[in-house]
Amino acid sequence: MKQTLIAFSMIALLPAGAALADDDDCSVPRSQWQPREAAMQVAETNGWTVRTFEIDDGCYEIEGRDASGREIEVKLDPATLRIVEMDYEDDDYRAGTSNPAPVGATQPPQNGTPAQVK
Repeated sequence: MKQTLIAFSMIALLPAGAALADDDDCSVPRSQWQPREAAMQVAETNGWTVRTFEIDDGCYEIEGRDASGREIEVKLDPATLRIVEMDYEDDDYRAGTSNPAPVGATQPPQNGTPAQVK
């Protein structure tokens, strides 16, 4: 019985291990990669300002700003130069924020608090 329980436990953990091992977003042989300059051309075409360019998980990774000035992190497949993943960095900071408006940008509600009663 104990061996059966151990066997079932090991089988149950296999999918989790496979999911954790699937960190490599791009698995293309380096001989098929397009040059770095081609990836930089993709960034220019999309209006991205590149701050850093590196290789991560087998992908080209670009950090910088998009055409509207938002911070981005983009992973490109090095063979096709298609976007594998694109994250907006400022989304991480806004999570859980109830009011992202800058201070002084809006008027406080007129709810009769002592500071507003005349």
